[in-house]
Amino acid sequence: MPQYAFFKSQIVPIEDAKISIMAHGFNYGTGCFEGIRAYWNSIEEQLYVFKLLEHYERFLNSSRILLMDLPFTAQRLAEITVELIRREGYREDTYIRPVAYKADEVIGVRLHGLRDEVAIFAMPFGRYIETDSAHAGVSSWRRIDDNSVPARAKITGAYINSAFAKTEAVLNGYDEAIVLTQDGHVSEGSAENIFIVRDGVLITPPITDNILEGITRKVMIELAREELSLPVMERPIDRTELYVADEALLCGTGVQVVAITHIDHRPVGTGMIGPIVKALRDLYFDVVRGKARKYLGWCTPVYVNVPELAVA
Repeated sequence: MPQYAFFKSQIVPIEDAKISIMAHGFNYGTGCFEGIRAYWNSIEEQLYVFKLLEHYERFLNSSRILLMDLPFTAQRLAEITVELIRREGYREDTYIRPVAYKADEVIGVRLHGLRDEVAIFAMPFGRYIETDSAHAGVSSWRRIDDNSVPARAKITGAYINSAFAKTEAVLNGYDEAIVLTQDGHVSEGSAENIFIVRDGVLITPPITDNILEGITRKVMIELAREELSLPVMERPIDRTELYVADEALLCGTGVQVVAITHIDHRPVGTGMIGPIVKALRDLYFDVVRGKARKYLGWCTPVYVNVPELAVA
């Protein structure tokens, strides 16, 4: 468990980082968050935080959608995060959770005129899905629409949509859910982006199909094009295209890269991890652990010989 948190503009013992049950964000879901991973490289004895600045840029975009005016830049939040992890001393794979929330203790649904706070904590974290492959089911719950709750913002209250889909899937015997848009196109998993492979082309829904603009999704697209020389298409995907796909995968910071081998009790391709998904997964884990030197700029080292960062 974590020992520290960034709370009310300083790093404090985790037991001191508490909000009131009257906090607006707790009562109404008026907050946003990020999920960030750091990966331990045992050979170098280094912990690498993956795509740290990009995550905080998205975090600030989410906060703007919620009419928040946070007193931090992405760079400053990155510096605070590195210092927090150093104090924890983690030497294993780690998950970092920044949250911005409406902190006033008031009743009434709104976004304006409320005080905003930022909190960050980090903890050891392994797999999101316990296996290397998943059996997914198409959910009866539809994906939230941009004109209802913006899917491109990681809004805390919006994840009830994910919770409904995930729980339905698990209770129905699946590992994960696939959710559709209101017009019936594939959107994403319960909390992951999705790709399929058809005839050697990697295909993923466009950002206009109410997906989270995933950072791992962008990485998959770049690695497919640059390292595997695969054509990539961003276009709408029909439900039944899932059934005739050669391969499929889920990706995201939490889930990382997981093959989908069955959908709605139908095998995807051979029903086993395919060569393209395996290659992308292997590349991804080399990149995030700092083993692919070409992409080392995507990784922020935690343990370097620099003075402690001030966080007040």
